[in-house]
Amino acid sequence: MNSFNPPQRSRIVISEWMNTDAIEKLSADHDVQYDPSLVDNPTLLRSSLETAQALIVRNRTPVSASLLDTAKGLRVVGRLGVGLENIDLDACRERGIDVCPAVGANARSVAEYVLCSAMLLLRGIYLRSDEVAQGTWPRQAMAGGRESQDKTLGVIGYGSVGRLTADLALAAGFRILYWDPMGPSNRSIEDAIASSRLRAASSIHALLAASDVVSLHVPMTVGTKHLVGRDELALMKQGAILINTARGGVIDESAVAASLREGHLGGAAIDVFEDEPLPSGNVWQDCPNLLLTPHVAGLSIESNQRVAHSVADAVMKKLAT
Repeated sequence: MNSFNPPQRSRIVISEWMNTDAIEKLSADHDVQYDPSLVDNPTLLRSSLETAQALIVRNRTPVSASLLDTAKGLRVVGRLGVGLENIDLDACRERGIDVCPAVGANARSVAEYVLCSAMLLLRGIYLRSDEVAQGTWPRQAMAGGRESQDKTLGVIGYGSVGRLTADLALAAGFRILYWDPMGPSNRSIEDAIASSRLRAASSIHALLAASDVVSLHVPMTVGTKHLVGRDELALMKQGAILINTARGGVIDESAVAASLREGHLGGAAIDVFEDEPLPSGNVWQDCPNLLLTPHVAGLSIESNQRVAHSVADAVMKKLAT
């Protein structure tokens, strides 16, 4: 009689928050340790990984070489998002550990954040509700807002999020300029043919000078550190809007705050910061025409579902090989 040996269940450690239904999917065939407190308990995280084959993180768990040294059986790291700054990719590569980010899964959420922020800051009438409620009725002061029709949105970084942002903004009446520090987009020719309202900029400087709104969609690299600083801000139009949903380090935060206070920038929406959470006494306090959000542009009910299931599927596929 042939004996049947069921496949061995792998151990998966999840150190940060993840959707329940995606955890249930993983648990059907694997042993899952789900403990969002592990991100703040390095000692317990290390001991949990000693017998694990997979680790799933967001952006707060530092996946360092020393951590990987304690996880001798680790085969895959799933990233609930797209930024990989918290993961030592070289160390993973040296150990044969696959890294699976949720590429494109939260693109819609980020693109909608950018479009909503751009239109809100251009119009300039949505931040004075208290005055209206108090009866001061600042109607005349709020009558000078701008529409999106025929304004130029400059998209710096033309990957999946940048392209979807451009698509949504075109529908809202914007013209689009885009530039990518990683090199020319392979879609530039077809995009230029498809729409006279969308074209590639010759340089980042040309994009900054021509745009009414600038939105950043680039990874954090040596080449993109403080990509937009004092000199770049000076090139922008008086009253232009800056939106950063990429990574905190791609803008010089002090320079942006100073430009807002001086009245050169007309507004800014900042979702990501060099230090998160923001320390007390940070540069943003008392800045006018400023929207600050705590790294949530890519988070929505729908995107959380897409991200979690994308990573769960990728991790299970790697463990099955």
